[in-house]
Amino acid sequence: MNAIDRYLYPRQDVSRILSAVLWPISVVLIVQRSVFLAVNGARTDDFTPVYNAAFNFVNRLPVYTENYDTVDPHYLYPPSGSLLMAPLAKLDPLYARWLFIAASVIALIVAAYLLVRLFGYRADSWLFPAILVFFFLSESVSNTLIFTNFNGFVLLGMVAFLLLLRTRNELWAGVFLGLTLSVKPVLAPLLLLPLLNRQFKTLITAIGVPVLLNAVAWPIAADPRDFIDRTAPYLFEARDYYNSSLTGFGLYFGVPGWLILVLRIAAVVMAVFSLWFLYRYYRRTDELLWLTTSSGVLLLALWLAGSLGQGYYSMLLFPLLATVLLRGSAVRNWPAWLAAFLFLSFEPFTSRRWEPLGRNIEYSRFTVGWMLLLTVIFFVLLFRWLDVRGHEAPGDDAAAEPEPESGGGRKEPTAATVEA
Repeated sequence: MNAIDRYLYPRQDVSRILSAVLWPISVVLIVQRSVFLAVNGARTDDFTPVYNAAFNFVNRLPVYTENYDTVDPHYLYPPSGSLLMAPLAKLDPLYARWLFIAASVIALIVAAYLLVRLFGYRADSWLFPAILVFFFLSESVSNTLIFTNFNGFVLLGMVAFLLLLRTRNELWAGVFLGLTLSVKPVLAPLLLLPLLNRQFKTLITAIGVPVLLNAVAWPIAADPRDFIDRTAPYLFEARDYYNSSLTGFGLYFGVPGWLILVLRIAAVVMAVFSLWFLYRYYRRTDELLWLTTSSGVLLLALWLAGSLGQGYYSMLLFPLLATVLLRGSAVRNWPAWLAAFLFLSFEPFTSRRWEPLGRNIEYSRFTVGWMLLLTVIFFVLLFRWLDVRGHEAPGDDAAAEPEPESGGGRKEPTAATVEA
């Protein structure tokens, strides 16, 4: 290359090029989703019931007065959630909602940064803006902001929990998980991870934080007993609207009860096998892969086999999908990403020409996507187990504890080992 060519064709590495492409896209997406779509709002309004409950809580008025026969968004947080939401009542409802949106955006950005750090990359890596683009393109994040609900903080709590477990900050890991449980119990299955990993200190704060907050909120609330008598039973009822669990899917589409039961059992069986395989073969040699994949499997099983699974919960699968960066990932295949597109795409399938078909696809794509992803993970791990068994000599337990991969085990991952 001569002297002139150096000016005509300056050298740039791929990482810098990707960062230059992705950062402006991510910034514009964040602004568009938050300042415009979220402030505009939608017919579904998750924030108003929360604000009204916070106002009633602060003023010692009844909180749990919802009419559960309607399909409007309901306030379902326990007294500890009312306590955490109470500061909102000090603001005008409009400004409170805008503040909540801004705080949600900050929480999502921090969650993306922590996810980058969890996988061993630095903040100046191309992966940070790539994850932000992925976040804010998704239906989960977009509707979390538009409907203005708590899910962004749940994702932040989840990623912080996983990162702190990895770095052996067990008490703090429990604090972040406990704060999410104080508002929504959706991450409760993740308590199994520190239990299996013998990180028992995590359980102290994960359980202790919601217990303590409820103990503080109980005497302040005007009707805390109604949460147990009225709201808690409703939480365990399967409804036929805004419910992507297998039971909700069956109720909406009129699927025979026996078939839904078979599918629920199948989801549980696939999850149990996947969790067993991950624990046996990856916990000691690739803890990051074990934690992130197991967390996704636990949540998929809960949403599919439980009484309630809402589409925008899918953002909690971001750590699982990020394992595509790791060598042993179960999502390095096209069916897994077809599933991800189904439950993450912000693009509607509604159609004026083929209205019934479009409506059916739109109302079923979360359930189908979750079930497909769980099935893919199950079969990937099943085939690996069959391969291991085929090469495992009788009485040889070496397959259960293979040689550690670079970046695996209890060591901190680095960008170099992740890219290997």
